[in-house]
Amino acid sequence: MATPNPSANRDSPPSGRVIDLQTIHKNYRMGSETIRALNGVDCRIDANEYVAIMGPSGSGKSTLMNIIGCLDRPSAGEYWLDGENVSKLNDKALARVRNRMIGFVFQTFNLLSKSNALQNVETPLLYGGVGRRERRNRARQALERVGLGDRTFHKPSELSGGQRQRVAVARALVNDPAILLADEPTGNLDSRTGEDIMALFEELYSAGQTIILVTHEPGIAVRAKRHIHLRDGEVTEDYLVENG
Repeated sequence: MATPNPSANRDSPPSGRVIDLQTIHKNYRMGSETIRALNGVDCRIDANEYVAIMGPSGSGKSTLMNIIGCLDRPSAGEYWLDGENVSKLNDKALARVRNRMIGFVFQTFNLLSKSNALQNVETPLLYGGVGRRERRNRARQALERVGLGDRTFHKPSELSGGQRQRVAVARALVNDPAILLADEPTGNLDSRTGEDIMALFEELYSAGQTIILVTHEPGIAVRAKRHIHLRDGEVTEDYLVENG
């Protein structure tokens, strides 16, 4: 049985709210045509929620993910991220927020092939100007957190698909982000390895991590505690899932 969890507009988010999307629109120009990818999306997500954003191809879920992840800006509306209005930030400021606040996990891992696991995990800290010793310590801790403390100096080609995705998760966690944003994180994994990665997400959620999972697979989304469904750029359902 699902429990409604509607979203509503606010001028500014209350304490403890990580994400507050207020009447978000996103339009793209394709020649003489305007594509309305998002059409007035309202959504609030609190700290330590585990949310699945779902919808068919063309529903707007990838566009919404890009806005939540500070990879793009809305055409209209406001996006408050951990109490800061990031809707109108310039590219440089948005990149700083993104590096500090968002940890990304992608379907294709996006690891540097010539770098070992430790170096891959260190990458966000390099952009943040963190010193070498602290980078190394934090990267090692992140790898241990995902069960790869014994694979520190292995390159991606020396790791299994599941291990590569765990390195990607460690990289996403190394900055202690407010949000772990995962885009189809099991899409390139076999079913058993995918289950292992989803079990890792469950552990992270139980430890207090806010997780947003973007997926079209019901079998993956079922692990989340709240489902948000999009269609034609609008939220059609938003509910808590019992025993999700």
